[in-house]
Amino acid sequence: MIEKTTQPFPEITPGDIVIKVRYGGVNFIDTYFRKGLYPVDSFPATTGSEAAGTIIGLPTDKTVLNDPDYKIRTFGMGARVAVNCLGAFAEYMAVPWKDVFPIPLGVTTLAAAAGLLHGLTAASFIEEAYMVQKDDVILIHTVAGGLGMSMCQLAKHQGATVIGTTSTKAKAALATHHGADHVILYTEEDTVKRVLEITNGEGVHAVFDGVGKDTFDNNFKLIRRKGTIVSIGNASGAVPPFPPLKLVEKNVKLVRPTQKNYCVTPAESHYYSNKVFGLIQNGTLKINVYKEYPFTAEGVVDSQKDLIGGKTTGKLVIKIADD
Repeated sequence: MIEKTTQPFPEITPGDIVIKVRYGGVNFIDTYFRKGLYPVDSFPATTGSEAAGTIIGLPTDKTVLNDPDYKIRTFGMGARVAVNCLGAFAEYMAVPWKDVFPIPLGVTTLAAAAGLLHGLTAASFIEEAYMVQKDDVILIHTVAGGLGMSMCQLAKHQGATVIGTTSTKAKAALATHHGADHVILYTEEDTVKRVLEITNGEGVHAVFDGVGKDTFDNNFKLIRRKGTIVSIGNASGAVPPFPPLKLVEKNVKLVRPTQKNYCVTPAESHYYSNKVFGLIQNGTLKINVYKEYPFTAEGVVDSQKDLIGGKTTGKLVIKIADD
């Protein structure tokens, strides 16, 4: 059950930054916690894993203040920052400093809240889960969603040919506008057949699949020999167990990463956040906000229903407070 409640001010440790939240980004991972697919340590649990706002409190730990990785971020009172941390749908957050990222000039607070997590995921997956290179042909499932559009734009920036799947002609047009070379309407077309037609029977170099259970088996039919399947998420449910010998048929690599494990150290998270905000600044990564929802229980419920119901394109955000 999702409720809006009054909770004590967050407990602050000496290494935390305290943030007054303006916007929270809605993500599929929020629904995974709600469904119990990912465990929740204790209740009540504050939902949301992405936010942006302003700093109202800085660390007091001298070790932190003298850390070069802390200093390079140039935090200051009143500065705008984005956050990649659980508990984002709240008026105030106390967050470990390494999970807080300065928002540069030229990037709005709204764009930072809407673009951080998808941007970090797209940038790190395209660089580390499968390094997309010039002339690669890749497939992105649900290419008109927030993460799909981010991945599409970054893959095109790398020089790849992008094939995407989506459910409607309107979504297909939006994906094309954001760089997709070919868009397959999986509601009307055979995805495997179309991918093999587009690639002259070879298949794609890599698949980025956030759907999960419903698309997993077909990925093996449209991947080329020595290709890579990157299983991103579980929108249709978790991928069931399968025999590893399935990989032998084409010497396929299967990767199931999580963004958090690519941004463990302060240096890693600083590198990828700078990369994402730089791409937003120069227009390479365009953030498409589908809708702002009110900071109410009904607003959060509606946002999750819309997200999993396939109604949306781009990013959904919760407006926590006025600027």
